[in-house]
Amino acid sequence: MIKALVFDWGGTVMADLGYEGPMYLWPDVSLVPGVLKALEKLSENYTLTIATNAGFSDTAAMIRALERVKVQQYFKFFFSSKELKVRKPDTRFFEKICKKTGVSPQDCIMIGNDYLKDICGAKEIGMKTIFYNPSGTIRDYEDADRVILSMESLPKVVKELTIS
Repeated sequence: MIKALVFDWGGTVMADLGYEGPMYLWPDVSLVPGVLKALEKLSENYTLTIATNAGFSDTAAMIRALERVKVQQYFKFFFSSKELKVRKPDTRFFEKICKKTGVSPQDCIMIGNDYLKDICGAKEIGMKTIFYNPSGTIRDYEDADRVILSMESLPKVVKELTIS
């Protein structure tokens, strides 16, 4: 039974506006379109976790960026590769998240916009996966249980995966 959702940070929750340095210091920050409503809805029934490989930001910096757009309260757990000492797509990244949150991989869905980094490693340890593909690039995404083009569709797709 799906209990937890693990979100990638940059490009999945927070828009990548192309600035250098830690996101919380950027002159502008914004959410990926549609993600606020998705987080509001999904947080009612699932434990939400956010995880990143971000090169400039550790967990504290990620939280500060989330605070700027007022969504940090939707997440119970926050992880960065800096603290985990391993980077996506290494399966140990996802295994450590499951261990620290107390949720088995089979009870998690990983949601991310980088097919190789976010989806492949998560699928390898038994997580369900949703590939956020806003560009609509067409190819075989065999490790993705679902592919979505917009965050507006995320709650419906999570529900479908939960009951399948």
